[in-house]
Amino acid sequence: MAAAVTIAAAVLAFPIAYFAARYAKGKWKALFYIGVMLPLWSSYLVKVYAWKLVLAKEGILTWLFAKLHLTWLLDGLLSLPVIGGNSLSVSYTGTFLVFLYIWLPYMIIPVQASLERVPGALLEAASDLGATPRQSFRMVLFPLALPGIIAGSIFTFSLTLGDYIVPQIVGNSRLFIGQAVYTQQGTAGNIPLAAAFTVVPIVIMGIYLWGARKMGAFDAL
Repeated sequence: MAAAVTIAAAVLAFPIAYFAARYAKGKWKALFYIGVMLPLWSSYLVKVYAWKLVLAKEGILTWLFAKLHLTWLLDGLLSLPVIGGNSLSVSYTGTFLVFLYIWLPYMIIPVQASLERVPGALLEAASDLGATPRQSFRMVLFPLALPGIIAGSIFTFSLTLGDYIVPQIVGNSRLFIGQAVYTQQGTAGNIPLAAAFTVVPIVIMGIYLWGARKMGAFDAL
């Protein structure tokens, strides 16, 4: 789930960050920052419970699918094994959407900062040398923006990996690592087992941060 949220956040954040870095000026850039940061000003729990209502069978998303005569598409998605369920509010798909919404700003800001540092002259030079837009992106823009993407992924990946509230409110009964730690040290009172579970994300994030440092991600933080 953490990997899926990170990849999806990077795909969504890049065009938004690119537009802000290249085209938004003055008051439009200020509006961009307000739009990105505004969701962070509201309570975490309020956002999660709001999404619980949006994704429920009686929620606005189901109503929208019905109005567009796409109920068959929603039913087909929910019928898929693993990612489906009785409704979006009790499925991995719903959990994924909530994670993506909550942590997306943490990806947009580092990517936007990284793209701000890419000189426009480099893209113009690539074009003058005969590179197509796709080649300019693949060989110039993306490599220079990669530290920002990795920096953003540190937030999205680690926060998703350790979260226990979203899977508890939006999702099925399958435990995430954060839920397992919370359950063992709280309800079960098994502190040693909870401590053993915490070793897993610590090791994963340790390796991840080491790789991110090698790729210069910390320069974009």
